[in-house]
Amino acid sequence: MFDVKTVSMEWGGKTLTLETGRIARQADGAVLATYGETVVLCAVTAAKSVKEGQDFFPLTVHYQEKYFAAGRIPGGFFKRERGATEKETLVSRLIDRPVRPLFPEGFYNEINVIAQVLSYDGECEPDVLAMIAASAALTISGVPFMGPIGAVRVGHVDGEYTLNPRQDAAAAGDLDLVVAATGNAVMMVESQARELSEEIMLGAVLFAHDECKKVANLIIDLAEKAAKDPWEVTISDNSAIKAKLKDLIGKDIAAAYKLTDKSARSNALNAARDKAKAAFASEDAQTQMVAIKSVKKVEADIVRGAILKDGTRIDGRKVDQVRPIEAIVGFLPRTHGSSLFTRGETQAICTTTLGTKDAEQMVDGLEGLSYHNFMLHYNFPPYSVGEVGRFGAPSRRDTGHGKLAWRALQAVLPSKEEFPYTIRVVSDITESNGSSSMATVCGGALSMMDAGVPLKRPVSGIAMGLILEGDKFTVLSDILGDEDHLGDMDFKVAGTSEGITTMQMDIKVAGITREIFEAALQQAKGGRAHILGEMTKALGSARTELSAHAPRIETISIDKSKIRDVIGTGGKVIREIVATTGAKVDIDDEGLIKISSSDPSQIEAARAWILGIVEEAEVGKIYDGKVVTIVDFGAFVNFMGGKDGLVHVSEMRNERVEKPTDVVSEGQAVKVKVLEIDPRGKVRLSMRVVDQETGEELEDTRPAREPREPRGDRGDRGGDRRPRRDGDRGGRGGDRGGRGGDRGPRREEGGNPDHIPAFLKGDD
Repeated sequence: MFDVKTVSMEWGGKTLTLETGRIARQADGAVLATYGETVVLCAVTAAKSVKEGQDFFPLTVHYQEKYFAAGRIPGGFFKRERGATEKETLVSRLIDRPVRPLFPEGFYNEINVIAQVLSYDGECEPDVLAMIAASAALTISGVPFMGPIGAVRVGHVDGEYTLNPRQDAAAAGDLDLVVAATGNAVMMVESQARELSEEIMLGAVLFAHDECKKVANLIIDLAEKAAKDPWEVTISDNSAIKAKLKDLIGKDIAAAYKLTDKSARSNALNAARDKAKAAFASEDAQTQMVAIKSVKKVEADIVRGAILKDGTRIDGRKVDQVRPIEAIVGFLPRTHGSSLFTRGETQAICTTTLGTKDAEQMVDGLEGLSYHNFMLHYNFPPYSVGEVGRFGAPSRRDTGHGKLAWRALQAVLPSKEEFPYTIRVVSDITESNGSSSMATVCGGALSMMDAGVPLKRPVSGIAMGLILEGDKFTVLSDILGDEDHLGDMDFKVAGTSEGITTMQMDIKVAGITREIFEAALQQAKGGRAHILGEMTKALGSARTELSAHAPRIETISIDKSKIRDVIGTGGKVIREIVATTGAKVDIDDEGLIKISSSDPSQIEAARAWILGIVEEAEVGKIYDGKVVTIVDFGAFVNFMGGKDGLVHVSEMRNERVEKPTDVVSEGQAVKVKVLEIDPRGKVRLSMRVVDQETGEELEDTRPAREPREPRGDRGDRGGDRRPRRDGDRGGRGGDRGGRGGDRGPRREEGGNPDHIPAFLKGDD
């Protein structure tokens, strides 16, 4: 029934297996990839014809994590997988970016790539496995895919590179690097690092490339067994149309790209494009579409040729020159921290908001629930490029750019113990002409320092470009939008003065060599240093004081055995602390308590209350208290937070008190001194020896009571004690029959005669 083809290899201490022919047989290509006990299914389908008027390549990649893969049911109200999570969006982009350039120019058939995680063992990460499965499915599908590619994750621990570490292990180390590459060249790099040198980062990429070659060869082995016949793809020869356009508008385009102002340049280019449209207006629709696409190729030839020939860039800069920079901090009055970062015609408003633990982001994924105390959100409104467009929910691009900036900044954040705040950075791009994500890195670092976040060091970022023609290449620093669109590489590097914190590379050609990669890294290092210098002019280090509008957080540690006392039954005590003081109180399982409020007095009140609960009472010490219960014999006073003690009625005043209510009422604030703590923990308090106004101890003027004598035999209370049943009580007012005189009969007749005194019986 099944024609199953399988290939396997040992890779990083585990078996990597690729299988086809059993599942999803109606797809053009389907591969079940297994690594350890993690399993990913990827299915590829392609349209057999091109839609009329189609002039772009509609490749769509979807990555989905099934909760059953980890034996979990989705949390929250909805119990089925819904829209893509942030991680699913990022992995979808991770798959898309290296495979898209490997389709031929002019191939416009729609292709759908769907990768689904079916099993997750908690060790082998599914994102890299999904990239491998997608590459294999495309390779055997028959579509004109110039692959395959391999993919790998690399870590760096104790000076050694590690292959395919768990994601949490990679994040805890110095490096978390994902690379996709063909057998000949690197196609994509995505990473986060802890201030590593250019040499270590380059070594990691080369290490990854060697491992990618092994995976690519395994996919080739599968294709030799199971690949479908390749599609016959006809790519039209449009050289004649291109030559005609070059003669018609070539000079206009060259003149337009000499204009340094983006708006003026755009207007001149639009005029040239309109001229081209008019020249082909009488042609059929297909020829008109080809002519419009060819205008872009003419623009690319002119711009790229000028850069390679004499190093002339669109805006007149040198190849390693960064555009003018202006940075302003604290320009928004009510935010906790803010910055306006402008580099050329790219601008970002970055704000930082500080919150408490309850503002952390909860993430529900295959790994279970996790909480993040650092968030970075990137927004790209259409007005930033002078266009009319969709405005609303973040796009995949917005999510990807925000995560890139997050990776750049996470390495320099203080620990939770140093700075127990939840941090949210928002970057709103107000102008864009090249590398708004790197403007977000710079502006985000400045806004956090303006908010008082003690970053280890400032972080800057730069976007590098590449023009590659045969063996000739030129690396460009701080690329413009047009240089990005017309170039061959988008290479972003961010870091501090000590090293790289993130690196991302996307290639539009069939990969780059070590020589190009090394040159780009070194040129980026100089650009980052220049940008850091410009940022320092605005703010060189974090402010020592938080904004007046930011919450203050104070932490205290208590013994674990006291946690239940602070929380109280059903949370009664901690709720009362919050309600009374107005401060927020969070306590973890280790006894770490965070008290937060924008009002320092509220923090101090809650702190004193908690310390009162956990502190042990001291005999002889005076405390502030509150009457909580009044009884016949005294009043119970709450002091030291959760502790109650008894003020006996005799300890309320130096004079006699008939009723406790004559002196105190429930809820009254009083000052008390601890007189005694018995072995059972019961506390005896006194009000009479404390000045209720000042809290000072008063001299005890009341005569001391004679100590109680120990009780002897029941027959002796300070003298002989005669038996009770005798007539004579032994000295308690004489005979029992009379107390100060004759006391008539105790019982009516018929009573027990044995209890009638002898003198009433008439006896002598």
